[in-house]
Amino acid sequence: MLISTSRKPSQKTRKFCKVLARTTDSTSVNRGKMNMRELLLKALEVDEYNVAVVNEIKGNPSRISFYSNKGELLLTLLIGVTLENEKTNIAPSQLKIVSEVEELNVLSEILDFDLVDSAEENCILIAKSDDSPARIQFINKFGDKLKFQVNVKKIIGVSND
Repeated sequence: MLISTSRKPSQKTRKFCKVLARTTDSTSVNRGKMNMRELLLKALEVDEYNVAVVNEIKGNPSRISFYSNKGELLLTLLIGVTLENEKTNIAPSQLKIVSEVEELNVLSEILDFDLVDSAEENCILIAKSDDSPARIQFINKFGDKLKFQVNVKKIIGVSND
């Protein structure tokens, strides 16, 4: 997946994109003046098949929109993020997704990771949350939860392919 930002992103948004890319073995690019068509072409150029665009409000990542390589909107999430300076220690080639939120099972297809019922380590855990629809947590290869997490405030669109 190619991860990019809205135009003129804050430092926090750029850092979020880089950490998300490193964690999911994706490619992160600074958008600059690229329009959506140019982002899709860039994705094909670097052998990525989906594009995620991270938008911000007041300098903080606030929304992720996932697109197919044909420009079709697959999913939009309103988010809040927790970022810490820590090593991720995740092996993306062995990463799996464990989801308690059925609406977000589509992330396994978007990110191209296997969806499994349970995993103790090296996984993305999409958990139900009391105060929001979901919390996306990352568990490293040692079984430790990272402080880096994405709090899903609202699920706006899910493709029904």
